[in-house]
Amino acid sequence: MTTPSLAGVYSAATTPVTASGAPDTGRFAEHCKALLAEGCHGIALLGTTGEANSFGLNERQELLDSVVAAGIDPARLMPGTGTANLPDTVALTRHAVAAGVAAVVMLPPFYYKGVSDEGVLRAYCETIEAVGDARLKVVLYHIPQMSGVTISPAIIEALLKRYPDTVVGIKDSAGDIDRMREIIAAFPGFQLFAGADPLLLPVLQAGGAGCITATSNLVAAALRTVFDNHADPAASAAVDAAQAHIVAMRTLTNAYVQIPTVKAMVARRRGAPEWTNVRAPLLPLTEAERADVETQMAALEQAR
Repeated sequence: MTTPSLAGVYSAATTPVTASGAPDTGRFAEHCKALLAEGCHGIALLGTTGEANSFGLNERQELLDSVVAAGIDPARLMPGTGTANLPDTVALTRHAVAAGVAAVVMLPPFYYKGVSDEGVLRAYCETIEAVGDARLKVVLYHIPQMSGVTISPAIIEALLKRYPDTVVGIKDSAGDIDRMREIIAAFPGFQLFAGADPLLLPVLQAGGAGCITATSNLVAAALRTVFDNHADPAASAAVDAAQAHIVAMRTLTNAYVQIPTVKAMVARRRGAPEWTNVRAPLLPLTEAERADVETQMAALEQAR
């Protein structure tokens, strides 16, 4: 299998919206640039944290285009393109490939539950064939707690046999480190990304590729410390300190509904209250919740 190196820390970037819910493309491009400056190798935009499934096709394409137009190298981007239907997934994927992205992160169709491995496999195969572009690189997106769909090792094996130069990795957000280790061991060269920040370290220790995570919107530098130094015994103290900060900040993002909480924390970090806006059906944190998060965040930052 010929696999491009995508290894690294990728931010599952949160998406700013205006008070009316429209994507704020200018603020988004600024945020992506800041994340890269803070240590991220790349940006996995338009995923779960990015509220991708609350946006239409034109909005998603415009967000990707705006980031590229702002001067960010598309080779550092991995946009989410999976939707509940194949035509939209194909359209978003073709657009992303044409933009020159490193890879796409692709959910399986997720509305129908209880689908078989054969059905999931068929959906991926039909999408890849319909895109029909040798430049396409696909990172599968396993998040069954949200999608209700499992990407089993059998599906991975079948896809690698059919498309060894196209299906290059998986973002595993199920939180099962034993499963992640099994996949890493079973498929050499297949790049596994942790979908939860605290699992970057054990994934790297098992031979994984890195992470695509929500709290990287806030702790990119700490994640980069772990990524760069996890195999260096002389840097163990720095890695341990970074890991402790990552875990604490990740825990805080889950104090309330995660996406509005991440946005409240980014609002404090960027000094821009507009970041607290979310698109329905999500709601922003209440004033009391936001005050609590800001107080805890300040304490964590002071403790570093």
